[in-house]
Amino acid sequence: MTAECITKTKHDYTEADLGVLDTNGKPVRHPNYTELEEGKFYLYAMAVKSFLLKPIAKRVSAMIQRNAKNAVADQHKILHKNIQKAAATQFGKDHQLGKVKSYVDFKSAVPVRDYEELKKYFDQVRDGAKDVLWPGVPKYLAKTSGTTSGVKYIPLTKDSIPNHFGTARNALFNYYAQSGKGDWVDGKMIFLSGSPQLSKTSGILTGRLSGIVNHMVPSWLRGNQLPSYETNCIDDWETKLDRIVEETKEQDMRLISGIPPWVQMYYERLLEKTGAASISELFPNFNMFVYGGVNFEPYREVLEKLVGKSIPTLETYPASEGFIAYQDDTNEKGLLLNTNSGIFFEFIPAAEFGKVDASRMSIKEVELGVNYVIVLNSNAGLWGYNIGDTVEFVSLDPYKIIVTGRIKHFISAFGEHVIGKEVEKAMVDACAKHQVEVVEFTVAPQVNPIEGLPYHEWLIEFAKAPQDLESFSQTLDNEMINQNIYYRDLIKGQILRPLKISSLRKNAFRDYMKSQGKLGGQNKVPRLSNDRSIADPLMK
Repeated sequence: MTAECITKTKHDYTEADLGVLDTNGKPVRHPNYTELEEGKFYLYAMAVKSFLLKPIAKRVSAMIQRNAKNAVADQHKILHKNIQKAAATQFGKDHQLGKVKSYVDFKSAVPVRDYEELKKYFDQVRDGAKDVLWPGVPKYLAKTSGTTSGVKYIPLTKDSIPNHFGTARNALFNYYAQSGKGDWVDGKMIFLSGSPQLSKTSGILTGRLSGIVNHMVPSWLRGNQLPSYETNCIDDWETKLDRIVEETKEQDMRLISGIPPWVQMYYERLLEKTGAASISELFPNFNMFVYGGVNFEPYREVLEKLVGKSIPTLETYPASEGFIAYQDDTNEKGLLLNTNSGIFFEFIPAAEFGKVDASRMSIKEVELGVNYVIVLNSNAGLWGYNIGDTVEFVSLDPYKIIVTGRIKHFISAFGEHVIGKEVEKAMVDACAKHQVEVVEFTVAPQVNPIEGLPYHEWLIEFAKAPQDLESFSQTLDNEMINQNIYYRDLIKGQILRPLKISSLRKNAFRDYMKSQGKLGGQNKVPRLSNDRSIADPLMK
């Protein structure tokens, strides 16, 4: 126990402070309180919530370890359970799910498709039709940006909701059990997310996934959560950010969660408004950063400089379509695949994707080091659903993955098929060698330059620019040659010239995202694209 304490009079205590009431409804003093003169009490820093949650966290962690050992068997059960439950739906009848007896049968019955290809089913669900993809109607529709189809409406059913909030809770509890660090639950926490305001679509509650999940926060934790509901409902990100800063700057912030570039904006605005030297000076008890959606490494140096020290991190892999994986061990690489939470996973080698005879496999058949397209079949009514992400297994016992990019986000203008994982690794390594800090970057091909050979253009906003940009460019190009053999061959064969860096002004990426209506929330800048649709607007 620490000597730091909170002083209150007898009349200041609440049920939340003391945890329990006696038979007359009066607060019962917790054993960690000591009565002093004048009726004052001191609460030593073994706080009530973390103390009470510790045994629960241990049970959750033990359950996670059991699930990890039974992954193949659990996946088999989930597939057959989902098939049986959906056999009488419209989708089930159209694909004769009632006749499916094995995974081989399932692959023959259900093709792999994306949202656009399954749109006729999703549109019926959105219009309120029953028993389309899953029995009944969904409890929520998660509204998210589409590609060619515009807005997407992803169903969240009564059966699939535990996958979302339950997995997030389990990841946090497991971290507590594994690390012994749980005092983040005794202070304030913030989840930088979309608006929790929900509308109705054909009678179904509809909103951003992060906003929907906001409604699932249990009452015992809601008092710890910031910002306020009213602030969280603000649509304009810059206005919302200013309000968040005002509400949090004097609070005991202990856990901060969000996508790194928007958390960076929050940190910068906090320091600007308060004049503090660092985030850790402002929030001395801040001890946990939870993130997802992007690779943290390109942002690590800038964020740690703003914080003033290294903060323990927990990586998660949530999506509107399902909570796919999370970091179960902060000392090991990779995210534990969520194999017992209503989702049956399939994997297609990215090199084969789109081919008629492409391999399609369960986790039992996957291999280490192969770039796979991930496919979901879930109790939300997703069937053979390609979410567009690519992953790579870094462990098969237990099954752990890293996210390598998006199947639609790549550069292959000359057959090089450069992916997100490769450009991020090259950037991190080059920055380390040159003591460079990057705010944000994206990569695009320049197929028709005004003169000379084509090249890959790296558009970078530096937080700390290299002293010698040409030397940094050469290092970055060498790192890419090490990452991708096809790129190496194109450079050596003089089909491509070495990459070119275009250094962008401060806030270029933020202004671009604002112009696209995607500032803040869960939006993120694509790391690379196979055309100039991002690069040219950025250059302006």
